Amino acid sequence: MHDSGKLNLLSFTGKMKILHFSWIAFFITFFVWFNHAPLLGSIAESLGLTKSEVKTLLILNVALTIPARIIIGMLTDKFGPRITYAALLFLASIPCFMFALSDSFIQAAISRFLLGFIGAGFVIGIRMVSEWFPANELGTAEGIYGGWGNFGSAAGAMTLPTLALLFGGEDGWRYAVGLSGAFSLIFSFIWYKNVSDTPKGSTYFKPKKIGGLEVTSKSDFAFLLIMKIPMYAALALLTWKLSPAGVSMLSDAVALGIYLTLSLIFIYDCYSAYSVNREIFEKPVPEVHQYKFKQVAVLNVLYFATFGSELAVVSMLPLFFADVFELDMVYAGLLASAYAFMNLMSRPGGGWISDRFGRKKTLLILTAGLAVGYATMSMIDSSWPLFLAVGAAMACSFFVQAGEGAVFAVVPLIKRRLTGQIAGMTGAYGNVGAVFYLTVLSMVSYEIFFSVIACTAVLGFIALLFLEEPKGHMAEVKEDGTVELIEVS
Repeated sequence: MHDSGKLNLLSFTGKMKILHFSWIAFFITFFVWFNHAPLLGSIAESLGLTKSEVKTLLILNVALTIPARIIIGMLTDKFGPRITYAALLFLASIPCFMFALSDSFIQAAISRFLLGFIGAGFVIGIRMVSEWFPANELGTAEGIYGGWGNFGSAAGAMTLPTLALLFGGEDGWRYAVGLSGAFSLIFSFIWYKNVSDTPKGSTYFKPKKIGGLEVTSKSDFAFLLIMKIPMYAALALLTWKLSPAGVSMLSDAVALGIYLTLSLIFIYDCYSAYSVNREIFEKPVPEVHQYKFKQVAVLNVLYFATFGSELAVVSMLPLFFADVFELDMVYAGLLASAYAFMNLMSRPGGGWISDRFGRKKTLLILTAGLAVGYATMSMIDSSWPLFLAVGAAMACSFFVQAGEGAVFAVVPLIKRRLTGQIAGMTGAYGNVGAVFYLTVLSMVSYEIFFSVIACTAVLGFIALLFLEEPKGHMAEVKEDGTVELIEVS
């Protein structure tokens, strides 16, 4: 079934070829998703944007990713990663070109909002990699996929300003952004031609129905509905931030319209979840096919604290260093980029430790480190030597990103045919965390901001005590009705 042996990163055949193509696809999605960040100065100048309009673009960029990750998770499970990633890379190049051509705030805002969809690409590769790697290598493989792909945002920050300068003139940024869209467009064809959803002879298990996550007991169904609420709450929070109560981008009437729409979608979402899971109210699910939804819920909470805090901290760290240590913005930006650099090693590291020493134990240690790390960050002030402050940020970032790697070492081991949807929900919780933390940041001091993250990490640690280590096998039914057991430990 699987080629045996160690992960050979220099190999470009079999499962390693799939791993390399997957992280490159994810790298491109992040490169495009954050292509505006390093160019914000010239974009603001060129379009005549105010400070609050610039901040609004940053918020809009992450808004659509919350529902997008859920939707993309469903599509991946239904149609397979090959078609889904190709379509996403192809379609996302359109709002990217729109952004490059925009000449007003409204055009820039609409295209940035639509580009949030590309931030969902992450979910597709999680399922792809889980199809090709056995359980004992899965954490490491998913960590490499997540860490190297995630580096796309840092690579964009390093190369895009240079590209804009090379093209020169006040339209330099447009060419740089347009070029990233072209990469996405071209790679969609390369991806489609070179990958397959499963190794030869393996079955790609699909969910029985599309439209919601399947659960296997009545209590889990109630739990699923409760876990949907924070995702809607985050979108409502964003709306509030853009309403007259916040930056006044939306009028009260529009904001009210969005609140109503969100409520209606929530009701529909719950109904849809019920129609997917109707059978569990009629007869119990055989034990061999059951999985515990609490496993998903715990991972959601942990990803809220890990990836949520990473997204928030990456967007505020340059400013934090500049304010606290009175540094030049460029220098502060370079110091802060050290945080993103950690991704190359930390996330694969978290997955590898998890493969070697057990999923739950690894997560407990990393989450404890996370809480201590952010508590330390909350104490940083101008009296600290700069190297110590940067060191604390780097150490904290190791726990954050290794924690992300360890979370996604567990996600594919819960229920194979639902992996896309579980990854979608857990991934969406990361964005919910980012929205929550960034909103907190807009109201409080840096000390309180870091303390709030530390407190949520402690909550994550408590939630973790309820996680069950994946053991033995998970069962999936083949099309001919036979049951296949997939090893998870």
